Amino acid sequence: MNRTWYKNIDWTVILAWAGLVLVGLTAIYSATHGPASEFLLDSVQRNFDRQFMWFGISAVAFAVILLIPARFWDRMSYPAYAIVILLLVATLLFGRVVNGAKAWLYIGPFGLQTAELAKIGTLMAVAKFLSSKQARTGRLRYALVAVGIVMLPVAIIIAQNETGTALIFLAMIPFVLFWGGVPLSLMALMVAPAVAGYLAVIQNDAVFPTYVLLFALLFTAAILAATRDKWWSAAAFAFTGVFGIAAWIGLTKILKPHQVDRIIAFTNPEAFASTTGYHVIQSKAAIGSGGLLGKGYMQGTQTQLAFIPEQSTDFIFTVIGEEFGFIGTMTVLAFFGYLLIRLASLGSWAAHTFIKVFAAGVAGIFLTHVIINVGMTIGVVPVIGIPLPLVSYGGSALLANTILVAMAVNLYARRDAFSIYRI
Repeated sequence: MNRTWYKNIDWTVILAWAGLVLVGLTAIYSATHGPASEFLLDSVQRNFDRQFMWFGISAVAFAVILLIPARFWDRMSYPAYAIVILLLVATLLFGRVVNGAKAWLYIGPFGLQTAELAKIGTLMAVAKFLSSKQARTGRLRYALVAVGIVMLPVAIIIAQNETGTALIFLAMIPFVLFWGGVPLSLMALMVAPAVAGYLAVIQNDAVFPTYVLLFALLFTAAILAATRDKWWSAAAFAFTGVFGIAAWIGLTKILKPHQVDRIIAFTNPEAFASTTGYHVIQSKAAIGSGGLLGKGYMQGTQTQLAFIPEQSTDFIFTVIGEEFGFIGTMTVLAFFGYLLIRLASLGSWAAHTFIKVFAAGVAGIFLTHVIINVGMTIGVVPVIGIPLPLVSYGGSALLANTILVAMAVNLYARRDAFSIYRI
């Protein structure tokens, strides 16, 4: 056993985590305790107090996780996955509907967004499988098993009407597969359905999904030319064509009008200025008005007049942009950039596949959150309700994201001891 594991703790990751959480608390306080408080519900005004409480809980959880020995993660991977699946099912059956999604499980006054915790159990299970001896990731069937581990919670989360969180799970797939040793050709096969889905969004109002089928044919031809394998080619067409057409059918036949509007509005928010596009227009105006140095803490016009919907949660980046300007937003993104690079580095420096996959998965989850959240505040991606990790208000999300970071730090610090156990 490595009794000097604590010397391997990456304190810079912990400092980056603490910095982002403190930035979030600062922005949440401004959004809920300044002049804006006059326009907010009492429950929203208490967001800062609740977030500060969750910060304390998360800090304790971080410290406790650092003390847990390596063997625990091996033993608990699949049980943790089973537990989060049961929690997701319980939420679907007995949860409370909040903002149109049945994603909250309440025990008395205490509410938990179980999909956030599901990220932890799912990532542990995928890392466990991809690091096992029987998982020969160069073969399609083993890669599909890894994808299936992710898709089970995705299906339940979609049934909860929490499509934004489900997207984060899907974005996890290419990161864990790549670091798990899956060849790039197979990676392309896994990522192609996302491209087909995007083409379905573009062509949602067409009579026939021409773009999807054209892409499926071109991608299939490329796979055939690269592999000379008819089975690979058939899989390529099935993955892209079937998924793309299913996405197109969902947009035209299954999703509710307001859900489709959210997806489409980002291409032309002005056309939805009074409804879906309102968020984007107000957000862009606020960030743009911040200039280089911002308007000053608790001095943002859009923020303090509560023109920004969900300004302590999904649009917290708008508050930072208006009150701290370009310098403030770049500082936050620099914190995220360092955290992501460092997490990926911790995984790459470790010899064990479990640590590599887990660290890469954490980095992938955070990267997807940041791209979507920041992107929707400046109008380049749809408004789909994705918070900014560690910064946006949300106790369950703060705790889950803290656990992910703490586990990555722990696994790297104990990498020598971890490698002696059979996974």
